[in-house]
Amino acid sequence: MDHDGVLAELDGVCWGDLEHAYGEAGDVPAMLRGLVGDEDEASEALGELWGSIVHQGTVYEATAAAVPFLARLAAGGVCTADLLVLLGAIAESADECGVPQPGACRGAVAAQLPLVLPLCGAADEEERRAAVWAAGRTGDASVLAVLHERWAQEKAAGVRAEVLAALAHVDPADATTLARGALAADVPGEVRLVAVMACVDAGLPFDAVHQETLLSLLPADPLVSGRFDEDRSEPLHHVVDALLLRDSAADREAAYALVEAALALSDPEARAEALWAAEHACLISRGAPPRLAPVVVPLLTDPSFPHTASVLPVLEKMGAHAAAGAPALGVLADGGGELADRALEVLARLAPEQAARLLARDLGARSGAVGAIARVVPLPYAPELLNAIRIELTASAEAVEASGAVRGEDPRRRLTSLLTAWGPQASAALPELTVLFGRSPALFAGALAAVCPPERRVETAELLRAAATAGPVDDRYAAAEALYGLTGESALLIAALRDALAVGAEPRELAVIETAGRLGGAGAALVPYLRSALTPAGTHRVAHELDVDAAVALALWRLTGQPQEPLTILGGVLSEARDREFMVASVRRCARAAADMGAAAGPLVPALTSCLTELRYVPAAVLALHAIGAAPADAAALTLTCVEKGVDAATALDALEVLGRGARTAEDTARLAALAERDLRIWATRRERQLVAVDERLRERAARLLSGASPADGR
Repeated sequence: MDHDGVLAELDGVCWGDLEHAYGEAGDVPAMLRGLVGDEDEASEALGELWGSIVHQGTVYEATAAAVPFLARLAAGGVCTADLLVLLGAIAESADECGVPQPGACRGAVAAQLPLVLPLCGAADEEERRAAVWAAGRTGDASVLAVLHERWAQEKAAGVRAEVLAALAHVDPADATTLARGALAADVPGEVRLVAVMACVDAGLPFDAVHQETLLSLLPADPLVSGRFDEDRSEPLHHVVDALLLRDSAADREAAYALVEAALALSDPEARAEALWAAEHACLISRGAPPRLAPVVVPLLTDPSFPHTASVLPVLEKMGAHAAAGAPALGVLADGGGELADRALEVLARLAPEQAARLLARDLGARSGAVGAIARVVPLPYAPELLNAIRIELTASAEAVEASGAVRGEDPRRRLTSLLTAWGPQASAALPELTVLFGRSPALFAGALAAVCPPERRVETAELLRAAATAGPVDDRYAAAEALYGLTGESALLIAALRDALAVGAEPRELAVIETAGRLGGAGAALVPYLRSALTPAGTHRVAHELDVDAAVALALWRLTGQPQEPLTILGGVLSEARDREFMVASVRRCARAAADMGAAAGPLVPALTSCLTELRYVPAAVLALHAIGAAPADAAALTLTCVEKGVDAATALDALEVLGRGARTAEDTARLAALAERDLRIWATRRERQLVAVDERLRERAARLLSGASPADGR
């Protein structure tokens, strides 16, 4: 092959004007030339191309420009299978960044089909399979004739599976006929799995034949480990997901029954795949936990199932529905090692009192588990756990005595955060906290004030007052803030805030500014210091600077009651942040500030109204516009869309609450009822461990709004 000829036009592309994942794409020609080097050079070049032009599935303007060269090299025998897989990934991607036209990269691959399609008949099996994948991912109807010809001729099971998958992707309705025929027991397992998924993807009813076929092929991993389609690399998971998303009673029943049957299989690896599907079902369906818990919980004590650890995340998402597993979890948690700590975390979700007692028995070795548990569910007050924390704090105090004050992240933070949450119930720990506070006020001032009972306020206030008077600014600020919360004294807090603002106390700068704003008129002396915290005019602000400036604007409003300066600042932040990808928090902060200002923020109405075109801004913008008195007529419908899509859903429900019933149409009310009553969860967080709990809170709030009751208790 004439490599120079294939790459001759490389220098005719203005690569420096194009971008990939890491900025300017001037390095793409070197990557493409590297493909024709020796084996090591080619491997390195291929990895660089994956990282830059298809970075984690995202494609760029430079991606489309590289496609013709990739196709020519593949057709010329250079890394053929690897480059065809890369082309398929490019064609498949819907995540485009900086692409001039939607689908431009897919179109670029489709334009190279005259080079790709002949490779569907290559002598090498992997090349045939990769060519079929690349051709199918284009979705172009022109590939159907070649795919049908390949289906008629192909003998290799892996390639036949890829052909059927490609046909199902390009023409789902027509492919179902082939898929039904491929369910037969004499068809290779790789093909039968694709056939089941093709039938499901086409929307066919999931019947006994589909279920029996899929169950007979579990565990499926050995049959799909070489597939290029990562979305369908776990067939049971995929089928359960597709059925539940249909959101019908019949399909939910089919999904639940499929998982139950898979969990009853004798093969441990098949049951492990079923557990993963069960966990996903709990994330999708509100009805999955009560239905599946009775078949999942027994796996904890099943001697024939060796993957006990894989049961734990499923039980965690089932919550109270898996309460029957608490005794077995207690046994696991009472052991040692990572499995015991993980079991304890799950037990805290199912039976928090029992978890607290177990943690108390061995807190010295497991204090780190407190933080992990607290991120999932608050531990209830337990006298034995309080005593254990006091012992641990005493040991910590002795260590501090020997080595000096501790700064930064510290295991004791987790313990004191728990004491803070318990409040005066934890007052017995006051002596230990007092010792620790004397050595590190910044770490322990908040906890000291939080646990202080009424009869100890005078002496505790004296301790805080003394620490707020002298020492490093972080210590003085923490002590003064705790004193303000305990007694309402503001003089020392104002002095500490003044000094903190003067030195730019990052990363606590935002917290310092917000605290200043909460003082209202009493903090008027801080106004010059707040102004000094503003980003200098003419600076291209990063996210933190935009957030600081918006926080300063709100603080100035609260301290002075004068709107002009805050409005100027907020208008500038909105103008600069609204169209920037990673500045969502800054826009929302501005909107919250405008809501706080109410009618005085009227000049911001045009900027806030323009935010309604993007869902990520809608909830905060609606709250602000309502406070100003300029909410649009369709505000309720807009916020409901945000809840349905899980976009700042909690704020959207706040907006629905303040808008009131009168702002909702009959259609809006029906949508709200669906959110409260439907089976599908609201995906309002990317943190899977919190998703179920977040959905439950949102569902309860939606139900309260629907009934007319205040949703505050459901937050």
